[in-house]
Formats: sequence, C-alpha cells, structure tokens
Amino acid sequence: MRPNIPDALLGIHEKVLAGVRLSAEEGLLLYETPHLNAVGYLANVVRERMCGNVAWYVRNQHINYTNVCNKLCRFCSFYVKPNDDRGYVLSPKDVQDRVRRYQDIPIREIHMVAGINPKLPYSYYLDIVRAVKDVRPDVAVKAFTAIEWVQIARVAKKPLKEVMLELKEAGVSSIPGGGAEVFSDRVQAEMFWTKADSEEWLEVARTAHGVGLHSNATMLYGHIENAKEKIEHLIALRELQDETGGFLTYIPLSFHPERTELEHLAAPTGMTDLREIAVGRLMLDNFPHIKTFWIMNTIEISQVALWYGADDIDGTIQEYEITRRSYEETRQVLTRAQMVERVVEAGRDPVERDNLYNTLSTEREIRDEGPVGVPGELPMVF
Repeated sequence: MRPNIPDALLGIHEKVLAGVRLSAEEGLLLYETPHLNAVGYLANVVRERMCGNVAWYVRNQHINYTNVCNKLCRFCSFYVKPNDDRGYVLSPKDVQDRVRRYQDIPIREIHMVAGINPKLPYSYYLDIVRAVKDVRPDVAVKAFTAIEWVQIARVAKKPLKEVMLELKEAGVSSIPGGGAEVFSDRVQAEMFWTKADSEEWLEVARTAHGVGLHSNATMLYGHIENAKEKIEHLIALRELQDETGGFLTYIPLSFHPERTELEHLAAPTGMTDLREIAVGRLMLDNFPHIKTFWIMNTIEISQVALWYGADDIDGTIQEYEITRRSYEETRQVLTRAQMVERVVEAGRDPVERDNLYNTLSTEREIRDEGPVGVPGELPMVF
C-alpha cells in the first residue's frame, strides 16, 4: 500500500527512498510541515533500513562528580555557584562508593559528567576515572563533555590531544555528547555566553575522534532557538561526521524549564520530542544511531519514538541529577526487565549493547535468563 505522503513532502520521500542526502531547505520543511506523522514515517524508513527492528539499550549508571559550576548557563537547573552550601565534590572514594552501590547489577557503561569547578586540579580527573576502573575494571567509562575537556586541558596546561591520550590510558573509553546546546552565536550570547562556542565543541569532538575515542552528539531544543539554527546545527554535525566518522549516536535533548532562569517558558511536548527525533534521523544520514533519552522524553514518548527514527532508548540510568522534579530527587531508574518489557510493548526487538553497540544479549536470551534488576522497582519518570 502506498503511504499517504502530503504533496509538499513528495520530493523528500523520493530522496529518502533513494538514500539521497537532504538539503538545509528540506530540513526546514520537515520542521515547518504540520504533517508530523508523515515526517515520522519517513524517519522510520531510514531507521529500519539502517537498524531493522532492533531497539538498543544499555545497563548503565550516571555519576555527576560535582554540581559546582562557574558557567552560569540560564537553562541549567543542576549547577550551584562556587561557595554555595549545596555544592559538592565527590572524592575518588565517593565515586567508588557510588559504583559499589550497584555492584550487584552487571553495569556495562558509566556515564560521568559534571559542572565546571575551577578548583579541581588535573590529577582529580585522572583519579576519579581510575577509581571507577579499580572497582569495575571491565566497565566502559564514558566521561566528560566538551566544555569539561576544555577545562581539563586548561588546568593540566597541556594540549587537548595529550590530555585525551592520558585520560584514555586511565580508562576513558568514549565521550558523551552534552554541552553542544545549539550551534548559534545568538543563542550562545543569550543563554550560555561563558561556555565554549560551536567551533570549540566541534574541535573537541574532532580531537577525540583523532585519538580513537568515539563520541556522541546532542542538541538542546525547546528554548529560544529557531528551526534555521537547528538545521545549521545538524548540518555542522553531519559535516564533521563526514570528516571523521567518529560519532556513534545523536541525542536530541528537550529543555525542561523547571527550576531554571527560563521557568516562564512552556515545557516540552511529546509532539516536539517526536519531531526532533525524526528530523535528526532524516538529516544525519551518516550517524549510525539516534537515541531517545527516556529521562527527558518520558518512557511512553520514547516508546513511540522508536517508530519516529530512534533505534536506541538509552539505559537503566540508576540515578540522574541533571533533569529532575526537585533538587532532592535523583533516583530515576528502569530495571532491565522493565526496559525489555517497554521495548517489546512498543513492537521492537530489544538488544542489550555495550558502549560501542556490540550485542551483549537479545530478548530470547533475556527471557531464558529471567528478570534481572531490582524486583518491583518502579521507574521515576520526569
């Protein structure tokens, strides 16, 4: 049966079927068309061509080693200023205690990011990575956003490449995609003027790929950005991927205004989240994976997103501090059994991965093994 594609999208449909790259103008049309389901259909064509019916997930843990930050980003609800009595810095022993907290779960990846704390020396970053590996030698450490890498190189007083090689030797195996926000001078001046600009973020990624560290890429949407800026962001990522091939996953991140300086802005909607997933899949033809981050999108929207271009639903998380309902709440988790159940319910085939998308287990193996995780644990969904 021929799909019901609106006339305005027929040209894009033909390109999608032929595997031809979309232009910036076509990307803008994907943002502007009211026919969201058609955009989702087109994205699903690409998704299934690249990944079939698989939906990837990982058993992971997030550790935020400090909430002290001097960047003062207006969209951030996580940070506190230096000297705020709510500020904390985890010692290497504290980091190990966090890792041991979930030692009964076969965690495959530890995601470690934080604020920019100017008092932390270079040795601290080496020590916390080694602390993780001392407790769990086989875990993959995905650590430090681009702005953190800039700060680490600054306090080390060494070239970024040298710092990356040393931290790779200490145990860092890949780099998360956070901190990209939106590649727009206008948005940066309004929202995060003290942080690295787009060229610096891209250079950090380029350097990481050059030393053999794969990375992810993100875009923060739903604040003051416009469609043109988002398309320019996606094209910049696509061009760097053409150059290096080092990106694994693109993760559009929805802005949650609660407890930020922009609390007056509207909260994200499911329709917006689905459109960003779909546009990302259609524009980033050279990215192997598109992730729906269920913590920000909710698990229910993430289930739908698996039919709007996403092939990765992230992981079990355990605890998450960046986006949450209140300052005190951090426990946000899906057990492995719950994750598998949600993926199956959505009509996809769950496959557990490592941080490089190597297959660790499939649904059949999981069902033979039985539920793994914390029995009866309910997810806290933002």
